[in-house]
Amino acid sequence: MARGITQTQVNGAADAILGAGDNPTVEKLRAELGTGSPNTITRMLDAWRGQLGERLRQLSALPQVPSSVGQAMIELWRLATEHAERALEGRFANERATLEAAQAQLTRERENWEARLQEAETSVARARTARDLAEHACNTLDGQLQDSHALRTDLLQQRDRLQDQCNDQSVQIQTLRAQLDEHQAALQAEHERRETHIRAVEDRAHQEVDRARQDARQWQQRHEAAERAHRDAVTALQKQHDSAVEQMRRLEQEVARQAGQVAALEKALSEAYSATAAKAKDSSAASKAVAKRGQRKSAPAQPRISKQLPKARPGK
Repeated sequence: MARGITQTQVNGAADAILGAGDNPTVEKLRAELGTGSPNTITRMLDAWRGQLGERLRQLSALPQVPSSVGQAMIELWRLATEHAERALEGRFANERATLEAAQAQLTRERENWEARLQEAETSVARARTARDLAEHACNTLDGQLQDSHALRTDLLQQRDRLQDQCNDQSVQIQTLRAQLDEHQAALQAEHERRETHIRAVEDRAHQEVDRARQDARQWQQRHEAAERAHRDAVTALQKQHDSAVEQMRRLEQEVARQAGQVAALEKALSEAYSATAAKAKDSSAASKAVAKRGQRKSAPAQPRISKQLPKARPGK
């Protein structure tokens, strides 16, 4: 809104323009005054036109003004009024078109901004949802990582227990070998006759021991594979967890199978020892029986001859 512009200044500038034979317009008044808002000048120019009609009627009513001059002034006022009305209608039409275009532009911009705002709100909602999902996934990963650490500790403990069991089995096997060597030294004579059988039993025992060692090595390899799989669990926690569970199940089956094999081996060795002792005992008993039968055959030979002699007499 313009400052420092009064109705008197606008009236003076309009009178000056009209006196120069030109029609006062908003642009001409602004050029004449050098300042002023178009709305303010338009309002003051309308007020000047209203006052101009009254002034012209006053001039036409003066007795000293000739009638021809009054008529000319009235005709001039009518022309100025018609010209001003046409100018105002054109300006109002232009301003109305400008306002309508600006209003349409503002409507489009408002719709665009509303669409952008809606997209922004949607993006914010998606971002919040993604943030919540990320926080939930982070918490889930933290829990899975803690479970993985606990599982790793459990696997290490089970590995240590299995290694201790393997060491105990090795000690038991060494003890069995020492006992077998002592027993073989004590029964060397009997072992010569049963050498084939004992050798077969020993070969089977060696095969079982080798199989147990191979199984232990396979278990060690599987356990190392499980450790490698566990190290990879940082990027694939769920997959490694399932693999670790499956590996533990296989390890338990392997330990159970090894325990069954060791028990079967102990049972086979015990049966071999029992069979060897029984056969040795049977052999000793058989030797004594043979010796007794030999003594019986040598002692009653002469009495049988003496008993046969009396039977020959009735035949004569």
